[in-house]
Amino acid sequence: MIDSHGARVAPFSRASVAVVGAAESDLGHCLPGTTPLDLMAQASTRALADAGLALQDVDAVFCATTQIRFATTALCDYLGIHPRVHDGTQMGGSSFMAHMAHACAALESGQCEVALMAYGSTQRSVSRAAASPREHNPYETPYQPMLPVSAYAMAAARHMHEFGTTREQLAHVAVAARQWAVMNPVAWEKEPLSLAQALSARMVSSPLSLRDCCLVTDGGGALILTRSERARHLAKPPVYVLGFAQELSHLSISNMPDLTTTAAKITGAQALQMAGVTPQAIDLAMLYDAFTINTLLFLEDLGFCQKGEGGPLVSSGAIAPGGSLPVNTNGGGLSYCHPGMYGLLLLIEAVRQIRGECGVRQIPHCELALAHGSGGVFSTQATVVLGAVPD
Repeated sequence: MIDSHGARVAPFSRASVAVVGAAESDLGHCLPGTTPLDLMAQASTRALADAGLALQDVDAVFCATTQIRFATTALCDYLGIHPRVHDGTQMGGSSFMAHMAHACAALESGQCEVALMAYGSTQRSVSRAAASPREHNPYETPYQPMLPVSAYAMAAARHMHEFGTTREQLAHVAVAARQWAVMNPVAWEKEPLSLAQALSARMVSSPLSLRDCCLVTDGGGALILTRSERARHLAKPPVYVLGFAQELSHLSISNMPDLTTTAAKITGAQALQMAGVTPQAIDLAMLYDAFTINTLLFLEDLGFCQKGEGGPLVSSGAIAPGGSLPVNTNGGGLSYCHPGMYGLLLLIEAVRQIRGECGVRQIPHCELALAHGSGGVFSTQATVVLGAVPD
C-alpha cells in the first residue's frame, strides 16, 4: 500500500479488527471535583461492560486530552493497568480516528489482544480557556483574532464568496443537528430550533452566529477493539473497521492552502478506497461539526457532493431526519455534546447506529458509516469507515 506521499505502508486486512464495546461518560456539566481522568475511567468501564470484557483483558491503551500532559500514562495509572501498547497521539479532534488506525495495526500484528480508546474533558466546568490554552502564534496572535471561531468564519466567508453559499444554508446545518438532538435523551440541547431562530441568533464572528458554533460541555467516551475472530464471540455484534486514513495540512489558518478545501479530500478518498466502497454506499456520515461550515466542507471534500454544492444539499433536507444522507444523528457538536475534542463521540454514535441501538433516531438498515474527525483549525483530518459485516 502507498500513502498520499508515495511512501510504502504496512497493509491492513479489511475487517480484521472490530469495535466490540462503546460508551459515553457522563455528559454536559459534571459534578464539582470531577476530573478528565474520572470521565475517561467511567467511560472505559462502561465500554468494557458493553463488550462483556474486564479491565484485566486490556493490554493496549490509546487516549489524548488537552488537560493532561501524559494522558495515556495517567489513565493507566488511574486504572491500575500496565498495557503492552500505549499511544497518546495528539492531533486535536481527529486524534481518535488516528488512534483507531494505530490500534488496528497493533492488533493485527499481534502486539495486543484488547485495545481501549478513551477521552475525557471538563472544559465546561473549568472553562474552555483553562482546558485548551491558546499557544502564541507569531503569525496571528499580534492581530488578536477570536480563535478558533474567527478562523472558521474566514472559511465560511470565502465559501460564500466563491460559491454563493448563504447564512440560511449554514443555518440549515444547525437546525438539522437540533432535530436529531431532540431524539437523543443525553443531548445537551433538546428544545426545537427553527431556521428563523438560528438566523436571528447573536453574531459571534461574522458570518457565524451563536447557532453556527459548537457547544462547550464536559464529557468523554471509550471504545474497545479486538481482532474479528474474538469479536464474534463477545456480548455485542461486532462493528468492523473497514478503512481509515489521516492527513495533516497546516497549523495556522493563515497557512491553509485553500480556505474552501480541507485535507478530508485526501483522507476520505483513501479510507473509502481501503473499505472498497463509494460515498454513495454510506448510510450514515458522522462529521466533526465544531461549526456549521465544517459540515458543508466535509460533505464536499468527502465526496458526498461536488465542491460548492454543500449549501444546496443541506438546505434540501438531505442531512436531517428522514433525509437521504443522515448526518450527525446524535445531534452533533452543535446540539448533543462538544467536550473540547469531539472525535471519539462521532465513532461511538457510528457504532451504535450500525448495531441498531439508537431508539427513535435509529437509521433503518444502517450497515456502513463514515466518521470524520478534524483537529485544530482544519489542520488535521482523519476518516474511518465502519461496517456491520466484513463482506
